[in-house]
Amino acid sequence: MNIYKRHRFPSEIICYAVWLYYRFNLSHRDVEDLLAQRGITVSYESIRLWCNKFGPKYARPLKRKHRGYGDTFFIDEVFVKIGGKQFYLWRTVDQDGEVVDVFLQTQRDGKTARRFFKRLLRSYGVAHRELMPEVIHDKSQYANNRAAVSHQPTRLRERGMRRFKSISQAQRFLDLHATVYNLFNLGRHLVSAEQYRCLRKDAFGLWIETAA
Repeated sequence: MNIYKRHRFPSEIICYAVWLYYRFNLSHRDVEDLLAQRGITVSYESIRLWCNKFGPKYARPLKRKHRGYGDTFFIDEVFVKIGGKQFYLWRTVDQDGEVVDVFLQTQRDGKTARRFFKRLLRSYGVAHRELMPEVIHDKSQYANNRAAVSHQPTRLRERGMRRFKSISQAQRFLDLHATVYNLFNLGRHLVSAEQYRCLRKDAFGLWIETAA
């Protein structure tokens, strides 16, 4: 099945536009300008529709092919305002900075924690005692810094987007942003320049493969 049927632009341009939007702190208008600089005239509204339609299609195979997470999880939650209402954004990362899951909820209580950690098969607070009591739960100061820091990229995007417009739009964006982030989270400071270029080439190859 050709998912690009009836689209005026070829898959390479659509794939590139979606990648730019989720990979970097860019608005749809920014992506429009970058494409225009390359001689590609397309409206920011079309780019927004591409991101909404094709982003989830690209993300599904990327999640299936993910190389796996570590054995230590860091969990944190922050406040997010959507439509004047306060929500809680729960985020889990592993010891390598890979985003394991992001989940928007209306409350911050034991029931909410259980819902989130059933997704993770991990534990926290009340859910820790009831679901997996054998898991080590470190609540010491600074133990959770890695998860807290991981909120920063999406905080930047939230400001650039002038806040999320709805909970469904926010959850969709955060899921896709995390998937693309994980694909290109290559530990640049841990490998040589040559190794990094090879890893980046593989990541680009996988991205193009999922968009084919």
